[in-house]
Amino acid sequence: MSAPSSPPASAVVFAYHDVGVRCLAVLLAHGVRVPLVLTHEDAPGENIWFESVSRLAGAYGIQAIAPEDPNAPQVLERIGALAPDFIFSFYYRRMLGPRLLAAAQRGAFNMHGSLLPKYRGRAPVNWAVLHGERETGATLHEMVAKPDAGRIAGQQAVPILPNDTAREVFDKVTVAAEITLDRALPRILAGTAELRAQDFARGSYFGGRRPEDGRIDWTRSARAVHDLVRAVAPPYPGAFSFIGGQELRILRTLDLGERQDPGAGPALLARAGRLCVRCADGGLLRVLDAEFGNAPLTANLFRAAFGTEEVALND
Repeated sequence: MSAPSSPPASAVVFAYHDVGVRCLAVLLAHGVRVPLVLTHEDAPGENIWFESVSRLAGAYGIQAIAPEDPNAPQVLERIGALAPDFIFSFYYRRMLGPRLLAAAQRGAFNMHGSLLPKYRGRAPVNWAVLHGERETGATLHEMVAKPDAGRIAGQQAVPILPNDTAREVFDKVTVAAEITLDRALPRILAGTAELRAQDFARGSYFGGRRPEDGRIDWTRSARAVHDLVRAVAPPYPGAFSFIGGQELRILRTLDLGERQDPGAGPALLARAGRLCVRCADGGLLRVLDAEFGNAPLTANLFRAAFGTEEVALND
């Protein structure tokens, strides 16, 4: 007579965004019982370009709630009554306090969008692109009181190509998160995971970003301007400057390594039917997508609007 099988592990899941959707799907594929999902209401005015955790939970008959404060006493009481084996956080936007983490009988784990200990904190993909990194990834780690500081259970790297936007990199990181969790989860469930402490001396921490952080500093090099444009390209708010008091939004650029005389100064150019910007170091960026005064801007429209093929950029 065979021994009775043990019941499946249970987990309360805090999740949002594409990473939340894909990682919740991984838990369910591995047979983890999820009695409750906590997510966020979509913020009014936010550009919702990502998948819905609530929709996925509903498809599986899992109750999803969106409390304003996950650490509120009534939420703690509800989760404590469930006595989950694990708590998982997948791109949930609020910190989970020590009392909440302690409700997990066998551990609490978070998925972070960088190769920890690098880029701990907020908006890790955007910061990595902004700094010209050639690699990032996803890290599954233990949750402790300090954000993004727990021991590492798994990682997966992805490349950042020179003209990738943050959205394109985020899509890679979403797949990396799925791979990381799928690979690490069997050992976590079995209690055999080997966890590795982070070396914070090799790491970095960054805060959140605001739309106004996308303002272009035309004293910077072409590479620095290009990296800013990539880091905040739509669906993020976009990089911007001003010409004659009207907003110029530069939404996508291509760096082909072309150069002009740096003494000529930063300028917006129409060259051979293409829109370009010349930066402080003389580097030229091809502008693939731009708006001026809330309308699309092309080389032909630029010439028609300004009556010239070059306008200085010094705001």
